Amino acid sequence: MLKVGLTGGIGSGKSTAASRLQQLGATIIDADQVAREIVEPGQPALTELAEAFEGILAEDGSLNRAELARQAFASPEATQKLNSITHPRIRERTQQLFAEAEAKGAEVVVYDMPLLIENGEYKQMDHVLVVDAPDDVRVERLVTQRGLDEGDARRRIAAQIDRQTRLATADTVLDNGGDRETLIEQVDKFWASLSR
Repeated sequence: MLKVGLTGGIGSGKSTAASRLQQLGATIIDADQVAREIVEPGQPALTELAEAFEGILAEDGSLNRAELARQAFASPEATQKLNSITHPRIRERTQQLFAEAEAKGAEVVVYDMPLLIENGEYKQMDHVLVVDAPDDVRVERLVTQRGLDEGDARRRIAAQIDRQTRLATADTVLDNGGDRETLIEQVDKFWASLSR
């Protein structure tokens, strides 16, 4: 089983690349989906987050994601607090999902993980695939496609590692400074190059 770590900064187009890889036959483990799972009502991580950040629970007891994001990305210390609660649980669940994929005979498993490099998870991968786009392009996408204000978009980008560090860790870089079709072509070329 080939383990591919897929990463890229917020607004880089990583989700588009993951979607295409899934269409081509890869098994996808989505860290964001795992992160949502571990903060569902009744999960220990949600209780810890509610103790660490004030007013993040909705009336029904579920997580108010927007409020958590507002607080957690306000400072490096707050982001670290969020990560210290969620990352160990994400790692544990992810290991279960890799084991399940291997048991089912998956040939290529793509770990779609925004913080692949920051967390050192890239060291567990056979290949690191980075989707890259200039910061200004990413800000524009976050504003126009996700409805963030420019200041919030820039803060979220600044909270992640810089492009140079991400690129230095890559085995393959997909340049997504252009349009979606160009990115898809690069994903297809990468898929064709894999020895499975």
